[in-house]
Amino acid sequence: QVQLVESGGGLVQAGGSLRLSCVASGSIFTINMMAWYRQAPGKQRELVAVVTSGSSTNYADSVKGRFTISRGNAKSTVYLQMNSLQPEDTAVYYCYLNQLGRVYWGQGTQVTVSS
Repeated sequence: QVQLVESGGGLVQAGGSLRLSCVASGSIFTINMMAWYRQAPGKQRELVAVVTSGSSTNYADSVKGRFTISRGNAKSTVYLQMNSLQPEDTAVYYCYLNQLGRVYWGQGTQVTVSS
């Protein structure tokens, strides 16, 4: 089994920044992909940013130029640097890990952006 623990969420004013962290532990062998998703109240969960084992990254159009996803040196940690936050970024942010086709989710961390 793989466990994911997120941290770094909180309340911030519009224009501010937050950095989310996700640490994976347990039976980790080959991580194919790590990502951040988010889910706002009444909306479907959506992909925010993804980083592959080859360090390729991709972003949702709504966060391009504002958010940066990166892997830690241990490769079992993923970060999401969020700058220029807007009220529409308010959501629960979930860490995602794909290992050899098996998918794991974190418990989520709340990000609230006030106007």
